[in-house]
Amino acid sequence: MKNNLLFRGKSFQFAVVVLPLLIWLGYQEVQNNIEKPEAVIVLGGSTKNLEREKFTAKFASQYPNLPILISGGSPPVFTKRVFNKAGINPQRLHLDYEAVDTVTNFTTLVDDLQARKIKNVYLITSDFHMRRACVIAEIILGSRGIKFKAIPVPSQIPPEPIEKSIRDGVRSLVWVATGYTGAEEVKHRR
Repeated sequence: MKNNLLFRGKSFQFAVVVLPLLIWLGYQEVQNNIEKPEAVIVLGGSTKNLEREKFTAKFASQYPNLPILISGGSPPVFTKRVFNKAGINPQRLHLDYEAVDTVTNFTTLVDDLQARKIKNVYLITSDFHMRRACVIAEIILGSRGIKFKAIPVPSQIPPEPIEKSIRDGVRSLVWVATGYTGAEEVKHRR
């Protein structure tokens, strides 16, 4: 009950008003303010579709020294097969299946990135999902001084509703302040 109070009151109202502006400003700034990336982060796709993994395998072949961190997505056997087929060294792959949603894709990886002293990353996800991923990344990665460059995977799917970006932006701010992701509440509302 106490955690539900985080999503009510003046803090929530402030976030709903200010967050869309931060989303737009943050996305514009992120796209132009990155040094040489030191890793690739992939928000894994669905278990039925390996498009993000296939795209990343082609992309990663252009950057043979960058580690590839994949959060969620297809089962490891399928993911490894895609990268193996593309000739990517399997030691570059770091598969993480702790996340249950987009916010936790970042919260489960950010400590590892910080421990590796990684300050700049490529962020790969589907184009329809990129706005929300950038909002979350700006808040969570940004809280640790990590910058990113968004690399969208083309699709024929329209962008997600802005409400998802706002909701997960608020959740990300709450995580930075408290360590609480709100993942269970979001899972039950789907």
